[in-house]
Amino acid sequence: MINGIKLMLDNLQDFGLDQVKLTGDYQANAFTKELQYLQDYDPDRLLAGFRETKGLEPKAEKYPGWENTEIRGHTLGHYLTACAQAYAQTKDPEMLNRLTYMIYELSLCQFESGYLSAFPETLIDNVENRQPAWVPWYTMHKTIAGLISVYHATHSQAAFDTVTRLGDWAASRTSRWSEELQAVVLSVEYGGMNDCLYDLYKISGCQGHLDAAHKFDELPLFEAIREGRDILKGKHANTTIPKFIGALNRYLVLGENERFYLEAAMKFWDIVVGHHSYMTGGNSESEHFGEPDSLNGRRTDITCETCNSYNMLKLTRELFKLTGDKKYTDFYERTYINAILSSQHPETGMTMYFQPMATGYFKIYSSPFEHFWCCTGTGMESFTKLNDSIYFHKDNRLYVTQYTSSILDWQQQQVVLTQCSGIPDQDQVTLKIETADQQARSLELYLRIPYWASGPIEASINGEPIRFVRQDDYMVIKRNWQHGEKLELRLPMNIIVSRLPDNQNVVGFQYGPVVLSAALGTEDLSIAQTGVIVNVPTRKMLIKDFLIPTGQSPEQWLEGIESHLVKDSSELAFRLVNTDEDDRLVFTPHYKQHQERYGIYWSIVDAESEELKQHLNKTRMEQLIKDATIDSVQVGNDQYELQHAISGEATVGGAWDGQNGRIVYPGGWFSYQLKIVPGEQNLLQVTYFSVNNDRVMHIYGNGKLFVSERSSSHFKREFSTKLYPIPDELINGQDFIEFTFKPDNKMNGIYGVLRTMRPID
Repeated sequence: MINGIKLMLDNLQDFGLDQVKLTGDYQANAFTKELQYLQDYDPDRLLAGFRETKGLEPKAEKYPGWENTEIRGHTLGHYLTACAQAYAQTKDPEMLNRLTYMIYELSLCQFESGYLSAFPETLIDNVENRQPAWVPWYTMHKTIAGLISVYHATHSQAAFDTVTRLGDWAASRTSRWSEELQAVVLSVEYGGMNDCLYDLYKISGCQGHLDAAHKFDELPLFEAIREGRDILKGKHANTTIPKFIGALNRYLVLGENERFYLEAAMKFWDIVVGHHSYMTGGNSESEHFGEPDSLNGRRTDITCETCNSYNMLKLTRELFKLTGDKKYTDFYERTYINAILSSQHPETGMTMYFQPMATGYFKIYSSPFEHFWCCTGTGMESFTKLNDSIYFHKDNRLYVTQYTSSILDWQQQQVVLTQCSGIPDQDQVTLKIETADQQARSLELYLRIPYWASGPIEASINGEPIRFVRQDDYMVIKRNWQHGEKLELRLPMNIIVSRLPDNQNVVGFQYGPVVLSAALGTEDLSIAQTGVIVNVPTRKMLIKDFLIPTGQSPEQWLEGIESHLVKDSSELAFRLVNTDEDDRLVFTPHYKQHQERYGIYWSIVDAESEELKQHLNKTRMEQLIKDATIDSVQVGNDQYELQHAISGEATVGGAWDGQNGRIVYPGGWFSYQLKIVPGEQNLLQVTYFSVNNDRVMHIYGNGKLFVSERSSSHFKREFSTKLYPIPDELINGQDFIEFTFKPDNKMNGIYGVLRTMRPID
């Protein structure tokens, strides 16, 4: 125990992907669907941008969507990792052929400097020159990580040579950064560049690669979090999580002298899981963290980006291996089932971007070859490693951390363990141990006692009840295991109520490890778009998202939840008792909810309560603003800005006091194109930050000045929103206006959401 952190004497080891086979129908199908999807790709279309950048003739047309934008090439990086993981499991020669071909082609596309990308190096220049660019270092991370994955899975010398040369380029480029330039670059999303460069150093031993990794370590952020200061409000979640994965990797690479980075990563995990996460394990709204413990007010159609869950599981897995702490495996199970498994359609294999926590929305999945979202890429990776965190080991000690049907080939002990799990449909789990020579083995089994167990756990071997030692929330069974012996467990389950911290009457329901949601029908499942062709669900009808208990108070109803949400005897479905919705709502496992609108969280309220009135008024106003919006852009969020044709000079995006925004320096400017509606009254809504006091922002429409907004002369820390009528002469029958923002003689900015809208009646 050092500084309150308990570490294992020796880290737990994971098993190779080829040592664990999933046998449960749902997960086996998920893996099969992912393999089919990977095999349907045309590698030459993924490689087209790389050949084009090198000046070689592409062999096929680039894929559309994100693969035909500045972020092109990110999918190939994910694809390399996914195929490498699939090959590690299956040893499929076709998968190996694909990997070999792509590595050869990439080697042809590499420049003498080592640079390798589907976009020109000028985008890297743009970041350094404070000009708009869509996350080139983020995309570079995917390429480097993919090449390293291929090397580990196949031992390809070509993959090693290519990635080390690319690392040399990164080392050369970053070595020229001043501290000021480093801060400029790190203000733009760069993925896990520190993480992948530490991984590269592990295989190359090159000091330049290590130095380059250090350049992407964001020390002020790490210091604040390590001190326990939750400064996450307004920070882009999937930008921030990989930074701490990299911080943890720095510790893993360099050891105890870098303990600061371990402590920062552990504190970050505690903050995110304890104060920013929903019951599914997902986090963020509109890709950004909010105020700590402010979750109910941020439930929308664009909560819980799936990439965040993918990255939180990467961080969680490594922290568990270091500590053995059960809290990490509890969270892993929660997120694995309710966010990751939940994100894939079991019939098509397609995956989700956002996972709405607001009641009344529905799941939206990617298309196979049109969108190429970031979450499509992490989805490929997630569903080719579903088996990587069920078992861990050290010497003759085996940790069983997830209760899911599988076969473990524990080669190190010449033992095969077969797990048959009925969870969550039944409370029985059986583990059968077989030895290669049919001789006894002295083994120590550490079986996780799940947080959701609702009563005493029963254990028996070959039908005979046994007593086990409880140690750090594990069942510990040490014995000479005979060939063929069966350990049987009974893990009782019941309904768990999960309350949101900012409104204790807004609750979700869980049975065992699975989050439950109620299906709400298929009326008008039309979709809209946000960001760069990111599909999101619509909710054009009024959705009732509250339950009114009958004959008792909300608290009384929740205290008796075991008799108020009752399991159907024939299936995993639960019906309400003593509410106004007893005859309508049925709750089932959310990860299997793919066809209908749904509700995870529900307000439990009195029929005449002031809370219900406020709840309805707030919902109405949010809907009015949404209905009045013509077009909007999340300022400072590069993906959404790119969709609105951002341009500018001497400007940077970021987050200030919890709001994403964009600042511009004297002499600079930035602009967006937003839709308007000819023939109607149109308004422009702009949010300012009064810290930028006593200064002027000039706003132009299609080059014509129509607003000069002077901020208060008083210094305050608050945001204010202004509405400006857009003059008819600017509209003039057009469908778009380019709005340009120029400061006077002092730095200035705008924040939050910039929108064009109709007046609210």
